[in-house]
Amino acid sequence: MCSTTTTCDDGGATSIAAIHPDIIQSHILNRLDGPALASTSCASTQLLSLCSDDLLWRQICNSTWPSTAHPTVRDAISSFPSAHRSFYSDSFPSLTLHSGGRGPPPQTQGLISAVDVYCDDRLIYSQVKETETLSGWFQGSPFRIDLVGPKEAVGAAPLKFEGACMELAKERLRVSWILIDPRKKRALNIASAAAVEARRHWLTDDIQLRYATVVAGGDGELVQCAAVVTCGGKEGGELQVREMSMQVEDMDGKIITGSHSLRILDAAMDGRRVKSQVETQREAFEMFVRMKMLSRERKQRRERSLDMVCIAAGVAIFVAIWAFVLSR
Repeated sequence: MCSTTTTCDDGGATSIAAIHPDIIQSHILNRLDGPALASTSCASTQLLSLCSDDLLWRQICNSTWPSTAHPTVRDAISSFPSAHRSFYSDSFPSLTLHSGGRGPPPQTQGLISAVDVYCDDRLIYSQVKETETLSGWFQGSPFRIDLVGPKEAVGAAPLKFEGACMELAKERLRVSWILIDPRKKRALNIASAAAVEARRHWLTDDIQLRYATVVAGGDGELVQCAAVVTCGGKEGGELQVREMSMQVEDMDGKIITGSHSLRILDAAMDGRRVKSQVETQREAFEMFVRMKMLSRERKQRRERSLDMVCIAAGVAIFVAIWAFVLSR
């Protein structure tokens, strides 16, 4: 809890209003992280004014997500209602379940991806990519943003590529994938705080990590917004990030089209934010996987029932034709 008074060495209390604003900003506020700075702004009108300084929030954004220092991202953030403070409030909390994805496609002209990958506290990859969203090809094709090309050099994680590295990578690698809509002046971080799934590729033996947030689509079913990271390397060597992609998948495991994905992401940007725990996000993903399996089983049962009806109809037609032939 913040206080508007400070205690001196002689035991007397001094109002914070007596401290010069420059001292508060240069020696106190610039040492706080985002949540602490937001809490401090609620203590008094004076602190609210001092904590609203965009330079403070820009420093926090740049230290939290180095990709936000890129000119493209910086220009987009400058148009937000409260600049970096608005961007932080959009991007820091995780998404929560919401209803959305209905109605006409939003008038989004393009999306900006600001992506940062950490191993513990060490930054190993940072990239910014712009994606146009107006073409018919984007609107009708599966929505997928590929970030790392096959020949692109990416920093290695300080992990050895060996037997136990999959669980280590799952626990120690963190990904932030922030989507920015410059026209809407909103942003959202689609990646979960930690990997919700880790698996080995059956052919290459690479490690695939999934950072997914489960949200509600407009058709009453859940969808997952997922950042997928593929890591590999030589046995005993350092773990290398080889591929990174972002997509929106439905309950059938299909990647949703660009137009449908834009409706879901547009609604998500307007949705409520919560500070989710890692376990909560993993439980939500596990629930999504279970519902996905149930949906697949129901579909298989329907297909088997349809096959039986078709077989029965075929047999009945055959018997009828055979009976007609014998009767003549």
